[in-house]
Amino acid sequence: MKRDLAMAFSRVTEGAALAGYKWLGRGDKNAADGAAVEVMRTLLNKTEISGEIVIGEGEIDDAPMLYIGEMVGVGGDAVDIAVDPIEGTRMTAMGQSNALAVLAAGEKGSFLKAPDMYMEKLVVGPGAKGHIDLAKPLAENLVNVAQALGKSLNELTVITLAKPRHDQVIAEMQAMGVRVFAVPDGDVAASILTCMPDSEVDMMYCIGGAPEGVVSAAVIRALDGDMHGRLLPRHEVKGDDEENRIHGEEELKRCAEMGVEANVILEMSDMASSDNVLFAATGITKGDLLEGITRQGNIATTETLLIRGRCRTIRRIKSIHYLERKDDDVKGHIL
Repeated sequence: MKRDLAMAFSRVTEGAALAGYKWLGRGDKNAADGAAVEVMRTLLNKTEISGEIVIGEGEIDDAPMLYIGEMVGVGGDAVDIAVDPIEGTRMTAMGQSNALAVLAAGEKGSFLKAPDMYMEKLVVGPGAKGHIDLAKPLAENLVNVAQALGKSLNELTVITLAKPRHDQVIAEMQAMGVRVFAVPDGDVAASILTCMPDSEVDMMYCIGGAPEGVVSAAVIRALDGDMHGRLLPRHEVKGDDEENRIHGEEELKRCAEMGVEANVILEMSDMASSDNVLFAATGITKGDLLEGITRQGNIATTETLLIRGRCRTIRRIKSIHYLERKDDDVKGHIL
């Protein structure tokens, strides 16, 4: 991929973040997501790529924009695109921390194509690469990661999502002496923290969305970390009632159609097969990874994390936007 695409993608996530920010704290997560989706699609369609959305807003029947299989761009490098226009729609709607606009791009065919379903995820940074295995109990993984890092268990820090489905896991880790950070949402940001040089997070474990899992795999590969995943049907995560069973069976059928299997361990190379990845994330609200947007009148400030996997360069870009100077097809969504 061309080097200058990195800056182009940072402009895409900045635009999506600014559109989401307009709905900050207004209690309408769907409106926030809709605005971010529309701006992200508009800006992608001005970018010099021949891009295919492989991870997006869902299937074509369920998502009018940025659906799986949609082609974007004006022509150029053939790339796979994985997007989450707002990771943390609820956090944006409620004015909570850690909401991001996220995009990963890789060589054609390099990202796993998977349904929008649950995925179990285990992520570590470079120091523990090769020392995780989702086929083994979590307790064994904790011991192995601690040994790889030269730490005792009470020096190990794990980040997860504060969801009822994780209550038992959190209690188990804390009983072993592990320090646990439980955040409301945002496992892409949580995954990245395992690989950031200035972070104290050693491991991320959760059951979250498969789309976020593929995005995480792309950036973790770019940062030389390690990740395992496992697709899980809804009834195995949310409870085996009739509604969840029907939903889960539909997910399993879609897996078969897409050539992937549920309940099979996916290594990082299965989810992101190349380190030639460009990743951009712009903070909407202040969080552990990025500063949030600040705005005074029609002037807004953003912070964007930009990662080039091939050369393993990490940049933090602070940008000042004069919103009234934006293109007309974007301006209405951010002013």
